[in-house]
Amino acid sequence: MRKFVTELKGKTVMTSDGLILGTISNFMVDTDTGQINHVLINPAEDLAASDTQEKDAQGRLVLPFKSMKSVKDVVVLETK
Repeated sequence: MRKFVTELKGKTVMTSDGLILGTISNFMVDTDTGQINHVLINPAEDLAASDTQEKDAQGRLVLPFKSMKSVKDVVVLETK
């Protein structure tokens, strides 16, 4: 599957377990390899705050990128 980053920004993100994390804000990319390293997510309002989840200075979740698949308007993110 090929997608432009601009197509994914603002899409709802959920885990493969069905937990809604929030919406995609941006991606962190290795400029040498072009590989996506992390996904920045604006957290959902009802997402339980957890100190174990890394956040950036703007309060976005910083999740390591492993794989994702888009299912219409929802992006399913592999987190394990």
